[in-house]
Amino acid sequence: MKQLVFIFLLIQSSSLFANNLPIKEVRKMFHRSVNSEQECKKLIQILEPFNVKINPLYSGYHAGAIMLMAKHVINPFSKLSYFKKGRIMLEKAINTDKNNVELRFLRYTIQNSVPAFLNYSQNKKQDKEFLISSLASLEDHELKQAINNYLKKT
Repeated sequence: MKQLVFIFLLIQSSSLFANNLPIKEVRKMFHRSVNSEQECKKLIQILEPFNVKINPLYSGYHAGAIMLMAKHVINPFSKLSYFKKGRIMLEKAINTDKNNVELRFLRYTIQNSVPAFLNYSQNKKQDKEFLISSLASLEDHELKQAINNYLKKT
């Protein structure tokens, strides 16, 4: 019984944390997820309550984390499964909020990183143009700098 109560409290605190999680912390966790399977799983769990109707941006990061899990598993079928699931979720998030610069940046960075055989590069040109045109009006200086630095590299 004590274990059941503990699990319930853990789930509740995790969802409370997710509801109050600042975007800067989501970004940091996402970047750490690139090299850490544990961090990736943690981010997926924290962002689980979010869907495109509640918060398209967090849903997009949730999708990105699911796609990142493909990097952390060995089985090729699991890799493809994670990638496809995340891709569908990310596209839904972007379709819900087409003018969200951060979602488009997330997709752009993913499309620049995945192997060509996955055939996920069709939006790179339009996303890059969108990012360049949106950069001047972006108020989040941290995000603006990250996008600017990334665009210079690519």
